[in-house]
Amino acid sequence: MDLELKGRTVLVTGASRGIGYACAHAFAKEGCALHLVSRSASVLEDAARRLRDETGASVTTHCLDLSHEEGVDALAPLLPSIDILVNNAGAIPGGGLDRIDRTTWRESWNLKLFGYVDLTRLALEPMMARGNGVIVNVIGTAGVAPRYDYICGSTANAGLNAFTKAVGAHSARKGVRVLGVNPGLTETDRLVTLQKSRAAATLGDESRWRELMANLPMGRPATPEEVADLVVFLASARAAYLTGIVVDAEGGALHA
Repeated sequence: MDLELKGRTVLVTGASRGIGYACAHAFAKEGCALHLVSRSASVLEDAARRLRDETGASVTTHCLDLSHEEGVDALAPLLPSIDILVNNAGAIPGGGLDRIDRTTWRESWNLKLFGYVDLTRLALEPMMARGNGVIVNVIGTAGVAPRYDYICGSTANAGLNAFTKAVGAHSARKGVRVLGVNPGLTETDRLVTLQKSRAAATLGDESRWRELMANLPMGRPATPEEVADLVVFLASARAAYLTGIVVDAEGGALHA
């Protein structure tokens, strides 16, 4: 299946590891030129080197903190040349209202919620002016299955779900598609670290961490590559009639 992505220019935030890196790798294999954004210079450069070595793709890096307006604004001159934007940066800590104080709440939202909103705003204008472009927001299932022990992230993700649907319906009139993906549990470094800690505490052996997820409908979490393949498909010409939707990629866990 030809996704018609060869020669496209893609910007991925949070691109140095996990789902973001997997997205960059998948787009690179389709013949796209890449712009990678992350806060950690050394990790970002290592990711870029691996992508160039493994795919031969053109890769440009931008070491920026998107939780600050200056970081987002620094990308503004680049956005008119971007065909596809993947908003992926942001990790929100767990906890209920008793654990997430005012400062943590706002700092977390500056990156995940407002970072997505601000970058989408900046990208949307040139995309709509030329009549084409795609924005894919990688959000998370907590927005559709909120939990008190992840109240800050659940609320941000719910907002991003609504934002994606509303903007995607509007932008389609000017030839731009905006979509989202809600990954469920995904085998990123962050998840593995968390599950190892839980396994050590509950099973006495961190190496048994996979046992903690054996009750998932598919018996395992998603891989970053599986989420990335969905993102790339949604950004492609094969999904040209899709906009203003958010796909729950959670392996049946929401309905188990």
